[in-house]
Amino acid sequence: MPTTLKYQSQSVAKLYFIAALGLFTGQILFGLTLGLQYVIGDLMFPAIPFNIARMVHTNLLIVWLLFGFMGAAYFMVPEESETELYSPLLAKVLFWIFLAAGALTILGYLLVPYAKLAEMTGNDLLATMGREFLEQPLPTKVGIVVVALGFLFNISMTVLKGRKTAISLVLLMGLWGLALMFLFSFVNPSNLVRDKMYWWFVVHLWVEGTWELIMASLLAFVLIKTTGVDREVIDKWMYMIIAFALISGILGTGHHFYFIGLPGYWHWVGGVFSALEPIPFFMMTLFAFNMVQRRRREHPNQAAVLWAVGTAVIGFLGAGVWGFIHTLSPVNYYTHGSQVTAAHGHLAFYGAYVLVVLALISYSMPLLRGREANPMRAQRAEMWSFWIMSIGMAVMVLALSGAGILQVWLQRMPTTGAMSFMATQDQLVFFYWVRVSGGVMFLAGLLTYLSSFFIGPAANEQEVAAIPGGRTQRA
Repeated sequence: MPTTLKYQSQSVAKLYFIAALGLFTGQILFGLTLGLQYVIGDLMFPAIPFNIARMVHTNLLIVWLLFGFMGAAYFMVPEESETELYSPLLAKVLFWIFLAAGALTILGYLLVPYAKLAEMTGNDLLATMGREFLEQPLPTKVGIVVVALGFLFNISMTVLKGRKTAISLVLLMGLWGLALMFLFSFVNPSNLVRDKMYWWFVVHLWVEGTWELIMASLLAFVLIKTTGVDREVIDKWMYMIIAFALISGILGTGHHFYFIGLPGYWHWVGGVFSALEPIPFFMMTLFAFNMVQRRRREHPNQAAVLWAVGTAVIGFLGAGVWGFIHTLSPVNYYTHGSQVTAAHGHLAFYGAYVLVVLALISYSMPLLRGREANPMRAQRAEMWSFWIMSIGMAVMVLALSGAGILQVWLQRMPTTGAMSFMATQDQLVFFYWVRVSGGVMFLAGLLTYLSSFFIGPAANEQEVAAIPGGRTQRA
């Protein structure tokens, strides 16, 4: 029997999810290259030097997560608003513009010397390049703003013409906040202190502010669909989580202001509110387990449930525990910019944002392909991929944590006879090789995840097909 989505315009999300997974794969390949360059210094030099590989790795992370957020919004908002998307055509046009801009930017990084790229793209007119995570040329930044405005117009108009729910409004608030904070990437004052302050307005208020609203709404949507728990219960949890996230996250920006030339009171403000930042992530963990325990139905898509619970648990460990480890100023004085920072960054991004996007893809892609859930063989592959990627990430994070502790001990704590940076790096080689092994495991997990899309049902297994209206049938 032919199957359809509840709202046909949701199908545009499929394009965004496919692009997100492709770019995610590219990000991991460049990350593995970087890990090897730590121990094989001239690997792929001069074709892909370390600074270019790192720039591509971090930029692909941002771009594929943005594709994931956009795809999630295009899938969720019509269903939440109970109406078709305002303009599916606009969503498709913006997809191709964003994909082309992203591809051209990455090719520019790889094929043109960065100084020459800055000269070619008008950086002398408005200097915005050269800052970590915000290395994009001026035309790319302008293109991102244009795409973001078109996307927000499309989503906002859909919400305005349909039902308003807590999930869609929180998602909308997070997406608008994401776009507004990005405007600070165009502000590049000559004063280095102000420059770093505005830079953190983008980076911190994305990952520890507006993105947390997006994550909470995505997680709430998946849990509502897979557990059948009353929307009112989930809404209350979500409001509590985002309240704590905003209270702690906004003033928690101060933990980046400790040593960049701003007033000393930021040591207290940043320290106190940063110490509160694990709370919303801990609440999210309680929320996920509570909803699964109270579920009113056994949803056939158990893989999506695993990704959702994994988001809450690993997000708490990465953003909460590993963030708290070095967020207080007396500790941060020694650890800032060390491999401890890298350990926190990897686990926090993976737990909080990678996993929630994969949870939404895991839930929605079967529906986009005409069934409520993947065959159990495919779901088992997905579940294996979750564990392989998570264990690989754990190996990387523990290796980076060990490297960071030794780095602080050898290079930063001694008052006399401290090792130089490069001499210290020689002592960390063992940890870097362990990190590479974790990266290989993570790539194997990702390939396992991608393979699940091509696994059909076993010979004796019936597929679960979706029927408009939320019922299911055996195909």
